[in-house]
Amino acid sequence: MKQTIIAVINQKGGVGKTTTATNLAAQLASESTPVLLVDLDPQGNATSGLGIDREVEPTTYEVLFGQTTLDQAVRPAEREGLYILPANANLAAAEVELVSQLQREYVLRRALETAAYAYVIIDCPPALGLLTINALSAADAILIPVQSEYYALEGLGQLLATVQRVKEALNPNLDLLGVALTMYDKRTSLSEQVMHELENHFGDKLFKTVIPRNVRLAEAPSFGKTIFEHDRWSKGARAYKSLAKEVTKRVNG
Repeated sequence: MKQTIIAVINQKGGVGKTTTATNLAAQLASESTPVLLVDLDPQGNATSGLGIDREVEPTTYEVLFGQTTLDQAVRPAEREGLYILPANANLAAAEVELVSQLQREYVLRRALETAAYAYVIIDCPPALGLLTINALSAADAILIPVQSEYYALEGLGQLLATVQRVKEALNPNLDLLGVALTMYDKRTSLSEQVMHELENHFGDKLFKTVIPRNVRLAEAPSFGKTIFEHDRWSKGARAYKSLAKEVTKRVNG
């Protein structure tokens, strides 16, 4: 099975990163297309957003440090074909503990070698530390969610510079799959401005699908559900369905 590993990344918090990782993974998943969502964020929001208790064990942490196998830690989600490698606050210690590891940038890549999934979606932490570097070293491509707000583009330069350094030094196959505009509100001129700036900066790397501000989308994680289980007819669900189509097209194109 051809496998594609996508890191969903932005070092700013609150940009819809986990929402994008979770719902994209859910929409790509089916019985014939198994998808693994890797929660690489110590906040564990992707884990709780799929209805899994954050006190769960084993987690990403134990897999990274060889205390358990990937298969032992992965759990099925409610949605058919969707699996999650859960995370909790223990993962925060990994940033420090990875420093002394041999080939510390490749720990996640080695852990994922046995993963038999069509897609692996990595929900990265909102920081450019060693966990994120591990995600970039393991990934084939990155997807950057950017919120349509005033400081949206701030920090993107730093993120892209980090990606470029990883590409040159650690993972020459790393590509930018695309940039997704999130929390879009067509009633505000600011959303339009941000979209134009992203178009100018990223050209055809900007996904055509925009993710709207949507109450149903925001409340779904509190029920431990993806948007498709929570309200599959909502604007948010339709948007992630459309984004998944674009992602599939770019991956297979």
